Amino acid sequence: MKKRILRGAALVALGGLAVAGLASCGEEATGGYEFPTPTNWVAPTTPTYSGNATDGGSVVNIRVWNDEFIGLFKKYYPNVVEVKANEEYTVDGLTVKFNMVSNQENAYQNALDAALDKQATAAADDKIDMFLMEADYALKYVNSNASLDVKDLGLTDDDTKDMYQYTKDVATSNGRLKGVSWQATPGLFAYRADIAKEVLGTDDPTEVQKKLSNWDKFDAVAADMKAKGYTMLSGFDDSYRTFSNNVSKPLVDAKTGTLNLDAQIDRWIKQTKEYTEKGYNKKTSLWDAAWQKEQSAEGKTFGFFYSTWGINFTLKGNAGKELFGKYRVCEGPASYFWGGTWLAAANGTDNKSFVAKLMKTLTCDATVAETITRETEDYTNNKTAMNKLANDSTYGSEFLGGQNHVALFAAAAPKIKMDKITIWDQGFNENIQGAFKDYFNGNATYDEAKKAFYNKFVKVYPEFE
Repeated sequence: MKKRILRGAALVALGGLAVAGLASCGEEATGGYEFPTPTNWVAPTTPTYSGNATDGGSVVNIRVWNDEFIGLFKKYYPNVVEVKANEEYTVDGLTVKFNMVSNQENAYQNALDAALDKQATAAADDKIDMFLMEADYALKYVNSNASLDVKDLGLTDDDTKDMYQYTKDVATSNGRLKGVSWQATPGLFAYRADIAKEVLGTDDPTEVQKKLSNWDKFDAVAADMKAKGYTMLSGFDDSYRTFSNNVSKPLVDAKTGTLNLDAQIDRWIKQTKEYTEKGYNKKTSLWDAAWQKEQSAEGKTFGFFYSTWGINFTLKGNAGKELFGKYRVCEGPASYFWGGTWLAAANGTDNKSFVAKLMKTLTCDATVAETITRETEDYTNNKTAMNKLANDSTYGSEFLGGQNHVALFAAAAPKIKMDKITIWDQGFNENIQGAFKDYFNGNATYDEAKKAFYNKFVKVYPEFE
């Protein structure tokens, strides 16, 4: 076994994602291939916490993978002056620099890990002060000494009391909160109102939800869509998170190193195979050009599973002017969530006060949270602000034809649980989706696809060999 070293810190897993109230599906795909058991597995542990944060630095270095947070910072943090677009700013007497590396092929984490390895000896102006992390791999950094307890920065329980509990759970290690988020990310099903009216006879979200309230009904509507010349979903990956976020046990057993192809994952495989063979999807993949096109007026796809950021950040842009106001949302057949971004203070930061103020302003302030949601339609991580909008009869999304989507998100967000997340979920989720595409297209057997997934997974995590 090749042991994978992550900045010298041993890590611990808590286990995969789950949302309360959904029973695990008992249906499983067939096949005889079993994942190999690691020969020399060493269960991860959490190092004793040791944090260091000071003031006195003149340059704040923040690591990101795209410009979403940069835009938030520019617009909602006070007195920001842009020096170099999406890269350098001045504020509070400091220079703030963003280092952006794409998430593709794990490049962001690799670059971050390399920089964190040098944190202790880095020059003052080169030290990382804050970095961003996603739900699928947050525990990698939370359960290490790379990140700081926010209380070491000066944030209090009162500052974070209005945050949804799961957003704190995902960033907590041994009782220490080591990351905060401005957003919560419950998911919904976004559908074309014009197609709904034509095929289902109604575009009303309450009535559409009745027709999509479980997977059997969802599959029946998929057949109706096909008969009318539409596809229910765009591609192979669209429904994946509705299943993976409801697994009955962790995708990886941290004690034994055993990979778990949960019944929920098998249900996604069976559904996607059926949808591909029956023409209920367009055989696209998440983020590719054909998938994006299906969300525009040129597309023939009924709907898309999206969490909060996806509706305002992705679907809105792909829909274009022609479909602006013509999408609606409903709960769909299963509760789930997808993604989210957390802010973590880097151990060794020399800009403690600035990082604390930035976190408080963008993640703890109810007024800022409400403003962000009103202006961007993102769902922010503040229960007071979101419940206010959920109960505001005058509030609605122009993109969603005036529908108050916040009310649906507000009902779903408190149900999210993070008790099954592991530090390997990103590699599991990304590689299982990619490996099974040959199976969906009829170019590989189930066992061949399962083995291909394992081979891809251990390239990223060689400790599982």
